[in-house]
Amino acid sequence: MKQFILCLLLGCSILAKAQDKIKFEYDLAGNQIQRSLCINCSTSKTANEKTKEITALEEEDLQKFSSEDVISYYPNPVKEELYLQWELIEDNDVSSIQVYGLNGQVLQSFSNLERKNNQNIAFQTYPIGMYAVVLFYKNGEQKSIKIIKK
Repeated sequence: MKQFILCLLLGCSILAKAQDKIKFEYDLAGNQIQRSLCINCSTSKTANEKTKEITALEEEDLQKFSSEDVISYYPNPVKEELYLQWELIEDNDVSSIQVYGLNGQVLQSFSNLERKNNQNIAFQTYPIGMYAVVLFYKNGEQKSIKIIKK
Protein backbone atom coordinates (compact mmCIF):
# COMPACT_ATOMS: atom_id res chain seq x y z
CA MET A 1 0.00 0.00 0.00
CA LYS A 2 2.84 2.39 0.85
CA GLN A 3 4.47 1.69 -2.50
CA PHE A 4 1.20 2.37 -4.30
CA ILE A 5 0.76 5.75 -2.58
CA LEU A 6 4.39 6.64 -3.30
CA CYS A 7 3.97 5.74 -6.99
CA LEU A 8 0.71 7.70 -7.12
CA LEU A 9 2.37 10.81 -5.66
CA LEU A 10 5.32 10.56 -8.03
CA GLY A 11 3.00 10.02 -10.99
CA CYS A 12 0.91 13.06 -10.08
CA SER A 13 3.97 15.24 -9.72
CA ILE A 14 5.23 14.21 -13.16
CA LEU A 15 1.88 14.85 -14.83
CA ALA A 16 1.17 18.12 -13.05
CA LYS A 17 2.10 21.30 -14.89
CA ALA A 18 3.05 23.71 -12.15
CA GLN A 19 5.36 26.05 -14.00
CA ASP A 20 3.17 28.22 -16.17
CA LYS A 21 4.79 31.33 -17.53
CA ILE A 22 3.65 34.64 -16.09
CA LYS A 23 4.39 37.70 -18.21
CA PHE A 24 4.83 41.13 -16.67
CA GLU A 25 4.69 44.46 -18.51
CA TYR A 26 6.22 47.65 -17.14
CA ASP A 27 5.94 51.34 -17.97
CA LEU A 28 9.01 53.54 -18.54
CA ALA A 29 9.25 54.35 -14.83
CA GLY A 30 9.56 50.65 -13.99
CA ASN A 31 6.08 50.25 -12.48
CA GLN A 32 4.25 47.00 -13.19
CA ILE A 33 1.21 47.81 -15.32
CA GLN A 34 0.01 44.36 -16.38
CA ARG A 35 0.41 40.73 -15.32
CA SER A 36 -0.86 37.92 -17.51
CA LEU A 37 -0.71 34.14 -17.46
CA CYS A 38 0.57 32.69 -20.71
CA ILE A 39 -0.53 29.05 -20.91
CA ASN A 40 0.84 28.06 -24.33
CA CYS A 41 4.01 30.17 -24.31
CA SER A 42 7.37 28.55 -24.78
CA THR A 43 10.03 29.37 -22.25
CA SER A 44 12.87 29.44 -24.77
CA LYS A 45 13.91 32.54 -26.67
CA THR A 46 12.51 32.97 -30.13
CA ALA A 47 14.85 33.47 -33.05
CA ASN A 48 14.11 37.18 -33.41
CA GLU A 49 14.93 37.90 -29.75
CA LYS A 50 18.47 36.53 -29.92
CA THR A 51 21.17 39.16 -30.10
CA LYS A 52 24.32 38.58 -32.07
CA GLU A 53 27.86 38.89 -30.86
CA ILE A 54 29.58 42.08 -32.00
CA THR A 55 32.12 40.09 -34.00
CA ALA A 56 29.27 38.40 -35.91
CA LEU A 57 27.49 41.63 -36.90
CA GLU A 58 26.86 42.30 -40.55
CA GLU A 59 26.06 45.62 -42.24
CA GLU A 60 22.33 44.83 -42.49
CA ASP A 61 22.13 44.17 -38.72
CA LEU A 62 23.12 47.75 -37.88
CA GLN A 63 20.21 50.19 -37.55
CA LYS A 64 20.15 53.72 -38.97
CA PHE A 65 17.58 56.52 -38.81
CA SER A 66 17.79 57.06 -42.57
CA SER A 67 19.80 55.65 -45.46
CA GLU A 68 22.09 58.70 -45.61
CA ASP A 69 22.77 58.71 -41.85
CA VAL A 70 26.40 58.09 -40.81
CA ILE A 71 25.59 56.62 -37.36
CA SER A 72 24.79 52.89 -37.05
CA TYR A 73 23.93 51.04 -33.84
CA TYR A 74 22.96 47.57 -32.64
CA PRO A 75 20.75 46.41 -30.86
CA ASN A 76 17.84 48.67 -30.02
CA PRO A 77 16.26 47.84 -27.58
CA VAL A 78 19.47 46.98 -25.77
CA LYS A 79 19.85 44.57 -22.85
CA GLU A 80 23.54 44.64 -21.96
CA GLU A 81 25.74 46.44 -24.46
CA LEU A 82 25.20 48.87 -27.34
CA TYR A 83 27.54 48.86 -30.33
CA LEU A 84 27.89 52.26 -32.04
CA GLN A 85 29.59 52.76 -35.39
CA TRP A 86 29.98 55.94 -37.43
CA GLU A 87 31.67 57.02 -40.63
CA LEU A 88 34.70 59.29 -40.52
CA ILE A 89 33.94 62.36 -42.62
CA GLU A 90 36.68 64.78 -43.79
CA ASP A 91 38.29 66.11 -40.62
CA ASN A 92 34.99 66.01 -38.73
CA ASP A 93 35.76 63.26 -36.24
CA VAL A 94 33.62 62.31 -33.25
CA SER A 95 35.36 63.93 -30.28
CA SER A 96 33.17 62.56 -27.46
CA ILE A 97 30.04 60.56 -26.67
CA GLN A 98 27.72 61.08 -23.71
CA VAL A 99 24.86 58.91 -22.43
CA TYR A 100 21.96 60.81 -20.83
CA GLY A 101 19.06 59.55 -18.71
CA LEU A 102 15.51 60.87 -19.09
CA ASN A 103 16.15 63.45 -16.38
CA GLY A 104 19.07 64.95 -18.35
CA GLN A 105 21.78 63.58 -16.09
CA VAL A 106 25.01 62.48 -17.79
CA LEU A 107 25.39 58.78 -16.97
CA GLN A 108 28.48 57.94 -18.99
CA SER A 109 31.01 59.89 -21.02
CA PHE A 110 33.62 58.82 -23.56
CA SER A 111 36.29 61.20 -24.87
CA ASN A 112 39.44 61.12 -27.05
CA LEU A 113 37.63 59.32 -29.86
CA GLU A 114 39.47 61.01 -32.75
CA ARG A 115 40.27 58.54 -35.53
CA LYS A 116 38.01 55.88 -33.98
CA ASN A 117 34.87 54.82 -35.79
CA ASN A 118 33.13 52.64 -33.17
CA GLN A 119 32.41 52.41 -29.45
CA ASN A 120 30.80 49.84 -27.15
CA ILE A 121 28.57 51.26 -24.40
CA ALA A 122 27.63 49.09 -21.41
CA PHE A 123 23.97 49.33 -20.35
CA GLN A 124 23.71 46.39 -17.94
CA THR A 125 23.92 48.58 -14.83
CA TYR A 126 21.12 50.92 -15.93
CA PRO A 127 17.43 50.33 -15.16
CA ILE A 128 14.84 49.69 -17.85
CA GLY A 129 13.93 52.89 -19.66
CA MET A 130 14.86 55.29 -22.41
CA TYR A 131 18.26 56.91 -22.86
CA ALA A 132 19.82 59.43 -25.22
CA VAL A 133 23.25 58.83 -26.71
CA VAL A 134 24.78 62.06 -28.06
CA LEU A 135 27.79 62.15 -30.38
CA PHE A 136 29.78 65.40 -30.31
CA TYR A 137 31.85 66.25 -33.41
CA LYS A 138 35.03 68.33 -33.64
CA ASN A 139 33.23 71.16 -35.47
CA GLY A 140 30.64 71.52 -32.67
CA GLU A 141 27.88 69.55 -34.39
CA GLN A 142 25.85 67.05 -32.33
CA LYS A 143 23.83 63.99 -33.29
CA SER A 144 21.67 62.06 -30.87
CA ILE A 145 19.93 58.71 -30.92
CA LYS A 146 17.31 57.37 -28.52
CA ILE A 147 18.03 53.96 -27.04
CA ILE A 148 15.57 51.76 -25.15
CA LYS A 149 16.94 49.57 -22.35
CA LYS A 150 15.01 46.32 -21.80
